[in-house]
Amino acid sequence: MTSPVTSSATDAERLRALVAVWWEAVDSFTRLLEHVGDDQWGTQTDLPGWDVHAVAAHTAHLEALLAGRPHDDVEVGEAPHARGMMGRFTEQGVVARRRHTPDALISEIRESTTARHTQLLADPPTDPSAPAPGAFGAIGWTTGLLLRNRPLDVWMHEQDVRRALDLPGNLDSAPARHSADYLMESLPYVVAKRAQAPVGSVVRLEVAGHEPVTAVVGEDGRGRPGGPDDGDPTVTLATDRETFVVLAGGRRPAAPGGVRVTGDTALGERVLASMGVTP
Repeated sequence: MTSPVTSSATDAERLRALVAVWWEAVDSFTRLLEHVGDDQWGTQTDLPGWDVHAVAAHTAHLEALLAGRPHDDVEVGEAPHARGMMGRFTEQGVVARRRHTPDALISEIRESTTARHTQLLADPPTDPSAPAPGAFGAIGWTTGLLLRNRPLDVWMHEQDVRRALDLPGNLDSAPARHSADYLMESLPYVVAKRAQAPVGSVVRLEVAGHEPVTAVVGEDGRGRPGGPDDGDPTVTLATDRETFVVLAGGRRPAAPGGVRVTGDTALGERVLASMGVTP
């Protein structure tokens, strides 16, 4: 299976497809939140400092910003998990909604995303290089980057809630495939920069349901996507979609036996330990 956003599509078609994937992710996430019990909202997730309520509040915050609503400029206080400017910024949205009821959070997500979706349908984006709206454009994001990131963020947070509450599901949807495909693109960076693989290393990543990807470390020490002329892999990593996104999302280490490593085991273990690329 591949992402619905194909390389042969026009810019407008790719952006339209991303909007559809985001909209599907939002619908699935809010439907899940409707089934969270009153006593489950305080359950800790894999994200340090964030329980289920905080994950929902974070999503409500970002979607409200995209709908044109103002940022919540509040004091964060002691929050060791909120690192850097972006971490403090997102934490403000969580803190501002700390006393909001679950119904209020779900309603805010739905109202904000409906407003944004209506706007995107009425005036579809056509230029992926155009600045993203509001705060996202202010930090240098383009429209294309924003529309790629939103379904990833929403779907990953749905999975955070599902793991916290032991409610597995929605692992074979368009948002799931989009998220894994997107995260697989980081392999050259992970291999060369994070894992410090030696020059000439060829690392192959096989995720069930996706086309395998390969990363090669060039003479300059930089990673690049591999091709058929790069020779046999130094190491091959094979796993399922859920295990991969948990690793690439920096959520938790893989369960024993969750990744099959063939070839240079030491390099494979370094790559796995370096896989987390989301903030």
